[in-house]
Amino acid sequence: MRFPAAGSPLKAVLWDMDGTIVDTEPYWIAAERALVEAHGGTWSHDQAMQLVGQSLTFSAGLLQQAGVMLEIREIIDYLTARVISSVQQQVPWRPGARELLEELHLAGVRCALVTMSEGPLAREVVASLPRPYFEVVVTGDTVTRGKPHPEAYLTAVELLQEGDPDLGIHHCVALEDSVPGVAAAVASGVTTVAVPHIVPLPDDASYALWDSLAGRSLIELEALLLGVEATGPAAGAAGDSRG
Repeated sequence: MRFPAAGSPLKAVLWDMDGTIVDTEPYWIAAERALVEAHGGTWSHDQAMQLVGQSLTFSAGLLQQAGVMLEIREIIDYLTARVISSVQQQVPWRPGARELLEELHLAGVRCALVTMSEGPLAREVVASLPRPYFEVVVTGDTVTRGKPHPEAYLTAVELLQEGDPDLGIHHCVALEDSVPGVAAAVASGVTTVAVPHIVPLPDDASYALWDSLAGRSLIELEALLLGVEATGPAAGAAGDSRG
């Protein structure tokens, strides 16, 4: 592994998981629907979209409103177990995520996982990767306030600072796919890249909008922190509009 160039502004990349690294949203939606229907209710696409990127506690509350007669903890455990089972059968990687993780790893850029999924699912996904890319893992069961609150991102930065006291918010880029996730990252002060997947995101001056991580590079992440347009073969490999 080489260390980043001395003049590089980028010290760490903070990654959302569901919808950004892995396309697990269909697994969550299937689990939600199965649970609601088992309790005699119906679960619509619009209802499912309300839960994308939200904390599991928030999601469980809406499932209770949809007729699920279980405690919050029981709902979370059920959903997590169903999604883990699906991931164990097939890990649905998002385009470009593993390639960018590998490039950052080889360049010595530290990575943190910042997800509202709980530890068991996060560990399952991390274990499926070929290398230990993530130095820090912040999960929904380790914070008191889930996304869109910035606590998870601020916690990740604090943990990274334990290994590098000079690291600050301005050295980090967050990669997110959902409305709550983007809101959390932006509120933390971290430079944010929105890569929408299930739910569209509008153009907004508070974050960069990429249609995919496919073809994206370290150079482009550095350019975001410097406030300049990246140049070279990797730049422009994917458009800046929502896909």
